[in-house]
Amino acid sequence: MTSDVKQTATLLDRGDVRVSHDAGISAKIRSSIDKVRSGDLGSLPVVVGLVIIWTVFGTLNPTFLSSNNLANLLFDASTVGVISLGIVCVLMVGEIDLSVGSISGFASAMVGMLWVNQGWPVAAAIIAAVLVGGLIGSLYALLFNRLGMPSFVSTLAGLLAVLGMQLYLLGATGSINLPYGSSLVNFGQLLVIPRPLAYLFALLPGVVMLIAGYRAAQRRRQANLSSRSIGGLVTSVAAITILLEFVVFYLNQDRGIPWMFALFVVLAIVMNYALTRTQWGRSMAAVGGNREAARRAGINVRRIYTSAFVLCAMFAALGGVLAAARLASASQQAGTGDVNLNAIAAAVIGGTSLFGGRGSAYSALLGIIVIQSIASGLTMLDLSSALRYMITGAVLAIAVIVDSLARRSRVSHGRA
Repeated sequence: MTSDVKQTATLLDRGDVRVSHDAGISAKIRSSIDKVRSGDLGSLPVVVGLVIIWTVFGTLNPTFLSSNNLANLLFDASTVGVISLGIVCVLMVGEIDLSVGSISGFASAMVGMLWVNQGWPVAAAIIAAVLVGGLIGSLYALLFNRLGMPSFVSTLAGLLAVLGMQLYLLGATGSINLPYGSSLVNFGQLLVIPRPLAYLFALLPGVVMLIAGYRAAQRRRQANLSSRSIGGLVTSVAAITILLEFVVFYLNQDRGIPWMFALFVVLAIVMNYALTRTQWGRSMAAVGGNREAARRAGINVRRIYTSAFVLCAMFAALGGVLAAARLASASQQAGTGDVNLNAIAAAVIGGTSLFGGRGSAYSALLGIIVIQSIASGLTMLDLSSALRYMITGAVLAIAVIVDSLARRSRVSHGRA
């Protein structure tokens, strides 16, 4: 009799656990649906859009999804992607920088002039170019903070002035060729992560997520708060790790993962940590959300604006250096064309709000992959660049509309 009671109790306990587990899954699904309804979309729209784009182009031309083409896509996405990281900073505080393309071209010209013409070490030339970019950004901040000049006007003037400086540095020839076989050019065109190291890197996000999630759950349990189950955490980590390992495996079938793209990802991770886990990042969001409220809360608003403009210009300069490495030259065309628009569009398409206060460094990563996927797919289909501009513009318009509607939904649900 006692044995039967114990067995029944065990079955009931298992049933309770099963019911509790099912209830937990249902609660998570309901919570996710509620977030979407209230306008907290996160990266969902851009991920869905990316899946649609890859499905369409992969169906029309199977070569689009080949590992070789995807590796080339990552090479090309890295240059403008780094510039877009800076755009995320200024958009977070509700401002804009229209001169990032000119700054990137000027930085590439500086590297060519100092390294090739003046004989500087390549590292010193790169550092000098990035620092000059920071000085340009500090000038924008000075005009904005002290004189109240709108960032749209000051950076538009900067676009013209910096473009003139770029043409002056390049001189009558109009271009400076970078040495083939040099470390910088190899980095921009050839170098990929060794395969064993790439597999190891793919494990790191899961390990970090597991440790951070476990510690967070422990702290919440110690404070008698609800916490995420260990099983759910392990399942999420396993799914992400398997996905990343498969991506690495697929790309390693041909060229592999470019070191330049790895640099872009590392910069995005560092910036995302700074924006979400530091007082500076919280201050950026507060200033972008409501400048006066942030000032009254004791935030040094001028300093926040200065940091945003300086970081934006420095990222633009670094992106220009990477573009020069990719093309093995610094020319009058560097930074012109659609570089400006693509950098801004990548941040917005990726989910950074034009209204300020909301954004993520990962939005630059996702957004530029969307834009570069469109460009690569249309090129492989042998379609004109006119169609690429129209499609990119339509995607940008859709992203802004989604952002606007999501913002209205957050306001109506009290989550703005």
